[in-house]
Amino acid sequence: MALIVQKFGGTSVADPDKIKAVALRVMELSKQGNQMVVVLSAMAGETNRLVDLAHKMQAIPDQREMDVLLSIGEQATVALFAMAVKEAGLDAVSLLGDQVKISTDSMHTKARIKSINADLIKRHLNDGKIVVVAGFQGVSESGDITTLGRGGSDTTAVALAAALAADQCEIFTDVEGVYTTDPNICPSARKIDRITYDEMLELASLGAKVLDIRSVGLAKRYKVPIHVRSTFTNTQGTWVVEEDKIMESMLVSGVTYNKNEARITFSRVPDTPGIASRIFNPISDAGIVVDMIIQNTRAGDMTDMTFTVPKSDYERAMKIMQKIAEDIGAESVTGDTKIAKVSIVGVGMRNHSGIATTMFHILSRENINIMMISTSEIKISCVIEEKYTELAVRALHDAFELDKANLPLEES
Repeated sequence: MALIVQKFGGTSVADPDKIKAVALRVMELSKQGNQMVVVLSAMAGETNRLVDLAHKMQAIPDQREMDVLLSIGEQATVALFAMAVKEAGLDAVSLLGDQVKISTDSMHTKARIKSINADLIKRHLNDGKIVVVAGFQGVSESGDITTLGRGGSDTTAVALAAALAADQCEIFTDVEGVYTTDPNICPSARKIDRITYDEMLELASLGAKVLDIRSVGLAKRYKVPIHVRSTFTNTQGTWVVEEDKIMESMLVSGVTYNKNEARITFSRVPDTPGIASRIFNPISDAGIVVDMIIQNTRAGDMTDMTFTVPKSDYERAMKIMQKIAEDIGAESVTGDTKIAKVSIVGVGMRNHSGIATTMFHILSRENINIMMISTSEIKISCVIEEKYTELAVRALHDAFELDKANLPLEES
């Protein structure tokens, strides 16, 4: 008998028939003697519908009330799922984030999990019930409903798997696993059988939508293997696991892109100590994540500062930055939302030179201008014009021959 945590995304539970189908799939494992904890997202399109309603009430919706509203989606799905299980002959119980006691910080709409009390779930499991938990939500120390942001149900599932010391954590979605790039824009994309936590962290942070980055971080910290697979087939998906020697020999594992990027530039900022702090502290206080940062020194003790933020936070960030520009005496602050970030990722980059040169050459060959560059041990990212995103992805995927099965590289 195993304790299995399974998470099903919005497309997997998009309507009553799909909810019933997922319930039957879970029940098969339960009948085999396994203890089942199921984490569900809101039905596909429901969160967007609720967001649209909020914007009809308030131009910039209050973050606390937004969490109260958005939590409705998952609450409906888990209740319907529990009903489907009971109708089919087994027992189930639905639980919300505050009932499980998924404790979070108070950063509304982007809360982080601080702790989980798994006692209630264990009691229900010991009573023979399938436990259905609302993903994406928790409760702050003050008792307010909080939500974990887009992709938060993945984080809920991995956190529960860690808290319960589960034997398996499976993330079900509408694709069969993690691919070398987006199959929608590159037909030669290939499913990856195994990928490291570090590679998946980079892919998730760079725009890959298969797993939420926080879920991968938790999985790495608590050594929870994740199996990403399709709801609609029984084929094996992609395992996200610890690194091994074979993985280390792979040069590039994937190409990813992110169109949810915006660029903000301060022109002619005084090049004095403390300026960076005065620019970025208010952004941090507003809960806006800054990604790439470039500083160019000008003559006469002046500098230009350019950085990227999520496009969804662009308007808030610009409003804050315009005030900061006045305070610090910047000549101007400008923005650009028509950009994208294209990246290559692979643990093999640690031990092989020339990868960046190849990437830059490929983009140059396609006449794609690079605006910003960021690197780490296992990734290289370039900001380019948004209109060239698909071309860049296909060109890089072909150049690194990612359509071919993984083969170890020769020792250099």
